[in-house]
Parts: sequence; structure tokens; C-alpha cells
Amino acid sequence: MIRINLIKKRGDKSQKSVADSIGITTSYYGMIELGVRNPSLDVAMDIANYYNTSIEDLFFDNISSMKTGHVHK
Repeated sequence: MIRINLIKKRGDKSQKSVADSIGITTSYYGMIELGVRNPSLDVAMDIANYYNTSIEDLFFDNISSMKTGHVHK
């Protein structure tokens, strides 16, 4: 499963530039984007801080829908 929110946030930045900025390997960041690996809480927080957003916005597509009971399938 691709982490669409991460990819959209990255825009024209390379995986390497994002990974270098938060202190992880490009390979690890790529696996997070692809959903192959889940980041630790610290790494998730670093990624969210890098993009100036919340962890929920990056990693959970329908968090607001889940709160209201309307989940999109």
C-alpha cells in the first residue's frame, strides 16, 4: 500500500533530500512511502515536523471520516 499522503507532501523533493533532512536512509524512507515498513514514533514525528503537518494527516487517510463514522472504501 502506497502512502499517498507522504508522496503528495514530498512533491518535487527527492526521497534522498527528505531522508537526509530527517536523518534516515533513503531506502528506509522509500519503504515507509511504499508501506513496506512502518516508522517508529520518533521517525513519524520527524517526518511530520519536516512537512509541518500532523502524523495523522500523513499516515491515516480517513481519520476525519472515522471520527464521524463515514469511512470511504
